[in-house]
Amino acid sequence: MLPFDFEYYRPETLKEAVDLYQKLDQQGKQPFYFSGGTELITLGRIDLAYTEAVIDIKGIPECNIMQVSGDHLLLGSSLTLTGLEEAGLFPLLTKTSSEIADHSARGKITLGGNICARIFYREAVLPFLLAESTVLIIGTEGKKMVPINDVFQGHLRLNKGEFLVQTATENRYIQAPYFTVKRRQQWETGYPLITLAALKINQKIRVAVSGLCPFPFRSPAVEESINARGNSIETRVEGALNALPQPILDDIEGSSEYRLFVLRNLLLDALANLDREQ
Repeated sequence: MLPFDFEYYRPETLKEAVDLYQKLDQQGKQPFYFSGGTELITLGRIDLAYTEAVIDIKGIPECNIMQVSGDHLLLGSSLTLTGLEEAGLFPLLTKTSSEIADHSARGKITLGGNICARIFYREAVLPFLLAESTVLIIGTEGKKMVPINDVFQGHLRLNKGEFLVQTATENRYIQAPYFTVKRRQQWETGYPLITLAALKINQKIRVAVSGLCPFPFRSPAVEESINARGNSIETRVEGALNALPQPILDDIEGSSEYRLFVLRNLLLDALANLDREQ
């Protein structure tokens, strides 16, 4: 149970949701867009989240879309991770998100909820960063389609009153060779230590990482070292490690030194696998 009460709204259109937010915000109710709800429940119980009005966007058709349109795959922000896993339309996303939490939790966690979460991990964003997906965002100024790499800098940088509606990903990225793996300190249980996702396109390897820093990231400097094929795999990996963003997490799940050790081995595995792919 949450230690506070709130009003519940379930709009049926994007405009209704945005108008509701404006109205409730003007009333000082600190409105909260709600899709899966797991983060509100988790953080609300420990006094890290509060609202007097929840706007549930799961009833909006655009937030539930899952279809191929031309040469793009469109995925709505209210799709559950379980639904995405069962559909299997984006193999890299399927594999990456299939290991988030446990099966029962994935039935509640949504794509948008994971990408926009305040927790460190947000693994579901990694495939979209690698695939240079675009995202549909709506707010008081209307809709906008923007490259995810432009608006996801440590977190999805939404203006007040905005929310994520959809992602759009080109089929050529969805069909590209990939590698993804998650390592936990306690193997199959507990929070992740490092999640690495990699994709090969136009003979170049792209890498995105979650769990190393207090945010998921894709780094051009890391990829420059990874793709320096005149060097040995070991030299390429060492160069990538030297180009990592800071800070490196050091907590109960694992020390910074251990995280770097795990990442080094994951990068070696990724390069060994993807260097063979055409």
